[in-house]
Amino acid sequence: MGGKSNRGKNRKGLQQTAPNSAEQSVSSDNPVNDSSSDVHVNANEDIDLSESVEVQSEVKEHDNESQEHLEKQADVHLYPVSVITQGGEKLELQLSPGDSVMDVRQFLLDAPETCPVTCYDLLLHTKDGSVHHLEDYNEISEVANITSGGCSLEMVAALYDDRSIRAHVHRTRELLSLSTLHSSLSTTLALQHEMSRNASANSNSGEAGKAKVAEVEKLGFMENDTDSLPNFFSSPSKEIKCVESIVFSSFNPPPGHRRLYGDLIYLDVVTLEGNKHCVTGSTKSFYVNSTTGNILDPRPNKAASEATTLVALLQKISPKFKKAFREILERKASAHPFENVQSLLPPNSWLGLYPVPDHKRDAARAENALTISFGSELIGMQRDWNEELQACREFPHTTHQERILRDRALYKVSSDFVEAATNGAIGVISRCIPPINPTDPECFHMYVHNNIFFSFAVDTDVEQLPQKLALEELSKVETTGTSQNPSDKKENNLPNGSLKVSTLDGSSVPHAEKALSSDVPAEAQLAESEQATYASANNDLKGTKAYQEADVPGLYNLAMAIIDYRGHRVVAQSVLPGILQGDKSDSLLYGSVDNGKKICWSEDFHSKVLEAAKRLHLKEHSVVDGSGNVFTLAAPVECKGIVGSDDRHYLLDLMRATPRDANYTGAGSRFCILRPELITAFCHAEASEKSNSGCVSEGENPSDSSGASNAEELVIVEENTATATIDAQDSMDGEKQKIQECCSHSESKATKEMLFNPNVFTEFKLAGNTEDIAADEENVRNASLYLKDVVLPKFIHDLSSLEVSPMDGQTLTEALHAHGINVRYIGKVAEETKHMPHLWDLCSNEIVVRSAKHIIKDTLRDTEDHDLGHTVSHFFNCLLGKVQGVSAKDVPNSTLSKNPKKGHSGNHASGKSSKGQDKLGKGGYARKKQSLYLSITSESLWTDIKEFARLKYQFELPEDARERVKKIAVIRNLCQKVGITIAARKYDFNAVAPFQVSDILNIQPVVKHSIPVCSEAKDLIETGKVQLAEGMLSEAYVLFSEAFTILQQVTGPMHREVANCCRYLAMVLYHAGDMSGAIMQQHKELIINERCLGLDHPDTAHSYGNMALFYHGLSQTELALRHMSRALLLLSLSSGPDHPDVAATFINVAMMYQDIGKMDTALRYLQEALNKNERLLGKEHIQTAVCYHALAIAFNCMGAFKLSHQHEKKTYDILVKQLGEDDSRTKDSQNWMKTFKTRELQMNAQKQKGQALDSASAQKAIDLLKAHPDLIQAFQAAAAKAGGSGGSANQSSNGAGETLPRGRGFDERAAKAAAEIRKKAAAKGLLIRPQVGPTQALQPLTQLLNIVNSGSTPAPVNEAIDEGKREYSGDISNGVKGPEDQAPVGLGSGLAAKKTKTKSKPTS
Repeated sequence: MGGKSNRGKNRKGLQQTAPNSAEQSVSSDNPVNDSSSDVHVNANEDIDLSESVEVQSEVKEHDNESQEHLEKQADVHLYPVSVITQGGEKLELQLSPGDSVMDVRQFLLDAPETCPVTCYDLLLHTKDGSVHHLEDYNEISEVANITSGGCSLEMVAALYDDRSIRAHVHRTRELLSLSTLHSSLSTTLALQHEMSRNASANSNSGEAGKAKVAEVEKLGFMENDTDSLPNFFSSPSKEIKCVESIVFSSFNPPPGHRRLYGDLIYLDVVTLEGNKHCVTGSTKSFYVNSTTGNILDPRPNKAASEATTLVALLQKISPKFKKAFREILERKASAHPFENVQSLLPPNSWLGLYPVPDHKRDAARAENALTISFGSELIGMQRDWNEELQACREFPHTTHQERILRDRALYKVSSDFVEAATNGAIGVISRCIPPINPTDPECFHMYVHNNIFFSFAVDTDVEQLPQKLALEELSKVETTGTSQNPSDKKENNLPNGSLKVSTLDGSSVPHAEKALSSDVPAEAQLAESEQATYASANNDLKGTKAYQEADVPGLYNLAMAIIDYRGHRVVAQSVLPGILQGDKSDSLLYGSVDNGKKICWSEDFHSKVLEAAKRLHLKEHSVVDGSGNVFTLAAPVECKGIVGSDDRHYLLDLMRATPRDANYTGAGSRFCILRPELITAFCHAEASEKSNSGCVSEGENPSDSSGASNAEELVIVEENTATATIDAQDSMDGEKQKIQECCSHSESKATKEMLFNPNVFTEFKLAGNTEDIAADEENVRNASLYLKDVVLPKFIHDLSSLEVSPMDGQTLTEALHAHGINVRYIGKVAEETKHMPHLWDLCSNEIVVRSAKHIIKDTLRDTEDHDLGHTVSHFFNCLLGKVQGVSAKDVPNSTLSKNPKKGHSGNHASGKSSKGQDKLGKGGYARKKQSLYLSITSESLWTDIKEFARLKYQFELPEDARERVKKIAVIRNLCQKVGITIAARKYDFNAVAPFQVSDILNIQPVVKHSIPVCSEAKDLIETGKVQLAEGMLSEAYVLFSEAFTILQQVTGPMHREVANCCRYLAMVLYHAGDMSGAIMQQHKELIINERCLGLDHPDTAHSYGNMALFYHGLSQTELALRHMSRALLLLSLSSGPDHPDVAATFINVAMMYQDIGKMDTALRYLQEALNKNERLLGKEHIQTAVCYHALAIAFNCMGAFKLSHQHEKKTYDILVKQLGEDDSRTKDSQNWMKTFKTRELQMNAQKQKGQALDSASAQKAIDLLKAHPDLIQAFQAAAAKAGGSGGSANQSSNGAGETLPRGRGFDERAAKAAAEIRKKAAAKGLLIRPQVGPTQALQPLTQLLNIVNSGSTPAPVNEAIDEGKREYSGDISNGVKGPEDQAPVGLGSGLAAKKTKTKSKPTS
């Protein structure tokens, strides 16, 4: 039976699966060919096609030019192979020799002709007549050579068994449902547009362009973001019913004598006609038996209906089924192929349909729910996750194809593990799985289910603020120390005293800093041991990931995932071999289980750990154990090196894979460590400083003397390689990859690598001479200072200049992490961005949400199942409403009775000493748990949030924080962090209680994992970006296509990295003038983002914006505006209306209206964008100048040259102040002023000569301004403000940077490309874009930011005058913010100023 993997699916024969698709997928191996055959809606069709052909031919020649890619190219050549189905039909497949038989099965599972067939054998017939039987895990090349042609495959019916027949029934039900089809709004819009265009083909096309765009015209549309919630979901498509029901019959299981006849299963089927049939599934086929009543009659019925598949049988017995099934296949075929692909770990949605859809009877659903036991397989053996994972790691990986196979296997096993771990964790938290140590306190319970080990990590951040009366007793104890080592505690409680269970999950109960005196009450010790477990579990996951990526042969890690659900945090790990089978205390070979009292060491283990340490910038150093013995380690002391019963060397408990953060050394900051991205950046900085000064010192540790310019340059490099676009998980991968590159790079230069001692600033005693120890400490201190003094100010500068423009809490976190900044510094970022309202809001909202998250998790942890809805709605009302207090009678009495079983899970104050502890001793927190959530009021909650913000983030929330907070953005962020789903309806946040219990629809698990991604594809993408920056389109195209192909094979299409590839491919095709090809690739990116990141992720919003720009480039402005409308709605949810990206999107919308001649609407949007930018960024920010320039262009279109001149003058003044007179953009602006002035004089001259005015457009402008006197006043006021000083004058060394209201998803190197490509490719004659817009209007998307676009200059004045209406129409790509920026911002990228820096580090 074909597996469920999605691998390779879109490389082969997608055209067959979607013959009617409007957005037909391009086969990834030759998309240029396909896309060039698409219709271009361009006037100069021939130019466009010739460019396309040029790129095409270059791509084809590429094999001959580039030897290094030959091997890889060979891997992806496709050959036609025909398939003969069981029914004798013929299908054509495109296969590569490297494809596995599983790939072929997956394709056949997706093809409409063969989708119902699951149980068959594949025979391969070769040209010479020989026949080969194909095994599932073979590669085709192992069996026969298909490159010579003449090969065909035959599907031969195989016999069913118990397992395969159940799988067949499950697959049939899946086929009969449309729930697997996730259609994107973009696809729907395109189909609707196509239909309406066909319908209005006879009417005036000009009118059609202006119709139905009113929805975007409502300017107030952005101001109240709660209005946009009901519009979030597009109306669900109508379900097609094929059959009333298919259920397992109550005759199952077949009696013994019928088993001997081959009966495997009985099904009860009710058809749409109302007929009831009892169907027998046997080893050979399905047939309707003669049963009518309650007694089984196994004989075939008289009609003798029999078929090898269930679908074929139903088609015979029900005509209505036949018709409906055909409709379902057609619906699936009309969708984009990516919309039919399953996403492995789909994101949680924080919004649910409102009104809530009816819950209907579905016996199949009920059966599945009962038979799926928390992620474990019922039939057959349980999977041995650890063995699978380590076996995959041991795959050979010398050749390209081997690496792909290894990456694919690792990705698949890791994804399956995370899915099983998530299901298991839900079972653990729902108490469906019994613990293996039931006599221990509950927070120490451990569970083994489905070969996965589960344990609790308890959030003690909240308990740092005392919240139990028990604290009064604890407060006698000075809490700088913590309890007896919990690992020992666990060990004592284990069956057989097994050492390894304690080490298996050190993360869940980490080792405390110092042992408490023995007279501390047991209760207190229990509480102490929960110290910082949230942080340590996170760090352990990061450390595990780092060592996995270091990929040292012979050194292994366990699979790991962290699941947060209903306030609990569960750590899931694969089971270490031998751990559950008795005493293995002699198997600890490295590290310490008792916090350094006794340290184990082995030469063999040390050599492996040392190899990993080199790749992770960790230093070999000496430590002293409790007995005074000295050991040389290359890892943190508390890590544990264990030999499993499979003789593999495992390294566990990697809570500190990077050194401590020297800026945080107080009590309770044990797990404040530096991020790997920062370590990499700091090493780059030091290395470049050394190479600049020419000294290669051996043992010397340079002090923090990195010059600002140097440091800044390096941070730029850092930012280029891991910009805010990459999610936290992926950016870490990129960084680790860079760490390795960095190592090899520096070794080749014979430079001493910068290494850090992970055990400085800890309680462990270091050996060695004092100078060495001091030097190690100095090293770590320098890295911490580099973070505080260089990286943080640079990041804040980038935020202010819009170099980095996060939209919501998630993207802000990703941006911080990509720069190597821990979220604990967010308070400092907020303090420094007070002059930028949108940034201050973003940071303070994130602090509020993170503080509230800990409090709500703590509350949920102690809430009974029947009160969860009440608790969440009450908490939300306290957060955003005005709750004074709830009387106990308002809720079920049972709320107040607390289950004693849960007593330990979160009730103990942690004893973590902290700054505000004494002050808080009897404060708001202490009241909370006595009557659970009822005791929370708005007042007490906000007091706790402010206190938490002060303790954790050193940030003082203002008194009016409750009023200032952005309601929708905060509730969205909080729901995403805790996994809550609320109804998508309009909420009245002025009410006392905006939320009802019925608004809380679900609580889902939130998962953190370390699923690996393919480093080879990432390298290709990096190289492609460099080629793109060089303007080498065809080379970049080949690299991106190759990365796309590899990722498709490794992860399947539903992955964020695949979306990145599609974005770059869209950008290359766009610059090559192939607008239709660009739209295809952009559409793929949009679908993947919707499925992998979420419907309202900022990247998804930017995908809609880019789609809009591309459609506009094809003159399909109505469709473009519908996409813009969606982009604005999504932006309003993630950031609220006040954000520079929203202003930039308004400019784009204005340009589109300008192009269809709706100048009044265009001017309103431009004025709104100007107001936003002045309010958010200041009157003298470059973005404000952008708005003035856009207005100048708009007035120029209307013939109001005087107003154009006034606005351009304002632009010029700002640019002079920000960039100086010599900057190219300032000069461009000056040229524009001359142009407008000349036109004004010309017009006056024409008037004096009595000639007719240049006309209709000027008259239109005058009429418009008469009709809207407020516009005149607004513009005059704006012009009058020219002398005023701006709110933020950001002079910048890399001046180009500020021009861009950079959206998330922005990629530095790609952006630089936009400016450079134009120059270089124009020199090659590649990129002369034809005019694509309506001729009477300008193409302002371009002009818009020519001035701040370094790559090009406006036409010389006289040329511009001669050209009249035509200027810039051929240069759209400069003005449109291309897909590389992934933000719907109609501005040029303007980054060439930084290009030299990029080139200096092309490989990083």
